[in-house]
Amino acid sequence: MIEQPALHLGIWQCLDILAVAAILYQLYRLTRGTAAIRIFIGILAIYLVYQIVDALQMRMLAEVMGQFIGVGVIALLIVFQQELRQFLLLIGNRQFPGNGSKWVQRLMGRSDGNAAGDVWETLVEGLEECRKRGLGALVVISRGAAPTTVVTGQRPIDARISAGLIVALFEKASPLHDGALCLTQDRILWAGGILPVSGRMDLPAQYGTRHRAALGISEQADAIALVLSEETGTYSLAHEGRLSSRIEGGKLVERLREMMAAH
Repeated sequence: MIEQPALHLGIWQCLDILAVAAILYQLYRLTRGTAAIRIFIGILAIYLVYQIVDALQMRMLAEVMGQFIGVGVIALLIVFQQELRQFLLLIGNRQFPGNGSKWVQRLMGRSDGNAAGDVWETLVEGLEECRKRGLGALVVISRGAAPTTVVTGQRPIDARISAGLIVALFEKASPLHDGALCLTQDRILWAGGILPVSGRMDLPAQYGTRHRAALGISEQADAIALVLSEETGTYSLAHEGRLSSRIEGGKLVERLREMMAAH
């Protein structure tokens, strides 16, 4: 009887296991609540069965499953196109922290904290006026390049942010009030944009089109989406596919500063 060598777990093997676990967790986090999570679990189950079959030296079944997995890589790139985009964005966002030196932030096209604070106060001032008038609003705050490739129907504005301009754009008489407004640094780039809607199936029924659009743009672009509900007058923030709802207006400026500083 041939003795099998004992399994040796060194530091590199432990790091290997932790790295695979971290990648699988991130993929699960990006796909949970969507139809893709079922596909992800199914593919993971097939791969685990393949590893067991291969370890038991069931050569014919292992060969068939190996061919299936090999061809399945191309199918994965197609099926998980959106999730892979989010995963790459997640990695890219971690490479350039927002608390670096001032010259690095200027090189990346970012403004300093004082200027940003004025922007958030002006933004919230305009949204509070919208709330008093019973208006809804959807604002996309870009943290990198403006998310124009996944947005349609936007009209260029390119104006310095002001509370009055925000109210004017979201007034019901405005032809752009149903779309989203894009804010980069202290300028409104465009308004009236139609955002991609999230395909998540676990959202509560009270979340309307604005909330789903906010989640959709946060899943596909490096941006924060701010929603002012027309029905309830409450604020929600979407970031990296996660939605925080019922945020009080008095805490909104602080939350925006924290989220932008964490970039």
